[in-house]
Amino acid sequence: MSTFTNSMFESIKDALSKTTESASGSFRDIIRCEKGKTYTVRLLPNIENPEKTFYKYISHAWESFATGKYINLVSPTTFQERDPIAEYRYYVHRQGTPEEKSKCKSLIRRENWLINVYVESDPTNPENEGKVKMLRYGRQLNKIINDAIHGDDADQFGMKVFDLSETGCSLRIKVEDQGGFPTYVSSKFLMPYDLKVEADDIYSNLHDLESVNTIKSYNELEDMLNEHYHCSTPQPPVGEVEEDDDIPFDSAPVDGANNSPTIVNEEDNDDDPLDDDVVKNLLSGLDVDDE
Repeated sequence: MSTFTNSMFESIKDALSKTTESASGSFRDIIRCEKGKTYTVRLLPNIENPEKTFYKYISHAWESFATGKYINLVSPTTFQERDPIAEYRYYVHRQGTPEEKSKCKSLIRRENWLINVYVESDPTNPENEGKVKMLRYGRQLNKIINDAIHGDDADQFGMKVFDLSETGCSLRIKVEDQGGFPTYVSSKFLMPYDLKVEADDIYSNLHDLESVNTIKSYNELEDMLNEHYHCSTPQPPVGEVEEDDDIPFDSAPVDGANNSPTIVNEEDNDDDPLDDDVVKNLLSGLDVDDE
């Protein structure tokens, strides 16, 4: 029988710390959390590769100005590669006109995490109960999970959040409404109890988190930006500006997010500001003129 060991837990903590400090057709296997409902899951470790228990990625999302379709794309900054959408946001943030800056607020950048979970309670899709699915979450739930693994609540929970036995603790995800947006701040880990499941059966059904999203090339992302943001007009050149010009950039939530089957468990009020450091690093060596 497969067992979850202390060394595996240490590997998970180490990998989670690194992702916190750094920067397809499987969406049906991601549970969809809705406002006003409560879900209960048990986090599952990757027994074979503990460091792959969590998968973190950066995404861009906006409502197409050409078709009205909701666009959701993985940013190459996830892999420390150049990203035309991030570069365009950086350019507009630094040198854009007021009109360009206003429109650019529709380009939402988010941090996302994926993890395998055993679903105990799913009021949205009860057929998921008793199965291994994926939980997609943002910074609010990430803080709760981090605190339980190696933060303020680690003494109380720690390894227990991955334990399938009677000493394990499940995560109760409570989705509340705050100003029209979902908030997850009331979610918490529960006291230990036994799931009464066979660990081998659970671990043999883990999903490959890294294969969920379709990764597009730089040119493909540029084409998507031109078609769905610029409406096929040429993209403005990327400009270079003074590095000490630190102007805050706020992203606004986009209406119509529920139109896309790929947008699930989205923390809509959890948008990221422009990550200047990442973009500057990716723009280093880029031959551009300062206007």
